[in-house]
Amino acid sequence: MKIIIDISHPAHVHFFRYAYEIWQEHGHQVKLVARDKDVTLKLLDDYNYPYEVLSKQGSGLTGLSIELLTHAKKLYKLAKDFKADVIMEIGGTFIVHVCKLLRIKGIVFTDTEHARLSNAITFPFATKICTPTSYMDNLGTKQVRYNGFQELAYLHPNYFIPNPESLTASGLQKDEKFYVVRFVSWGASHDVGKVGLTSEEKIRLVKGLSRHGKVLIASEGELPSELEPFKVRISPTKIHDLMYYAQMYVGEGATMASEAAILGTPSVYINPLILGYLNEINNKYHLLLQFSKGEPAITKVLELAENQNLKNEFRTRHDLMLNEKIDVTAWMVDFIESLVE
Repeated sequence: MKIIIDISHPAHVHFFRYAYEIWQEHGHQVKLVARDKDVTLKLLDDYNYPYEVLSKQGSGLTGLSIELLTHAKKLYKLAKDFKADVIMEIGGTFIVHVCKLLRIKGIVFTDTEHARLSNAITFPFATKICTPTSYMDNLGTKQVRYNGFQELAYLHPNYFIPNPESLTASGLQKDEKFYVVRFVSWGASHDVGKVGLTSEEKIRLVKGLSRHGKVLIASEGELPSELEPFKVRISPTKIHDLMYYAQMYVGEGATMASEAAILGTPSVYINPLILGYLNEINNKYHLLLQFSKGEPAITKVLELAENQNLKNEFRTRHDLMLNEKIDVTAWMVDFIESLVE
């Protein structure tokens, strides 16, 4: 079987990582192609994975549209020359039209209901659309639901073992209290017209948490100058170790909010966008709190920071979640092999 995996976001490197290695072990030919966004290429380099860059992240609807055309043109030629049997991507917008033209299977993984524009131009052309059972929309006969979360493809204990040496690399002591904070660039297609925390709110949040422990900031965009000293100076391959050992995660990005929750770390998500899988993590497992505005979120964060037993409470809830969910990588490997072969 000849497989192309299209990586369009840093988190997608993690999602496909173990399936990529397993498929190779099973004797399949697998090619990685990538979009130059944030630390995507850095992650691929750190894992020593060969890949080809097809496009660089565009800005706004016009920039994203131009990028889509550039990416699709290069992917079409590569897939045709490679004689691919299947191409897969999270989101799927960069692959499905090429798959339709070449008459090969285009597999979309998604957990993002609110990406209405990209979903509308993607789903009609997909072969299969794989979603968590918590996905709120019914996508018809193409939809394949699995009992898990995308983050369980790489943060399931079958794969993820936290490495305490990552603490030392970030200038932390083994038992030192610290917090991970994430600010996003709001540059995705479904982010157009939306804004996040103000500079004043970011400063208040970080200074408030600093009274309880060290604060490490992971940011896509520029920070207020007084927050620059808090920025994370570590390989992106180690960020999950930091989130595992952190007292709390606070941020605007859904991916890292869910990753922290899946790891059993108290997670506060500051974003008005509603997602089915975050609803389940919040309402069923109580591993995440969501706020649409900054001020009430900051007040709650600083209140939670006073709870000395907070981390233990969340780890108990985390264990319950793991008992009820599947190993998503194992499911994905079997699903693709049975579908294509």
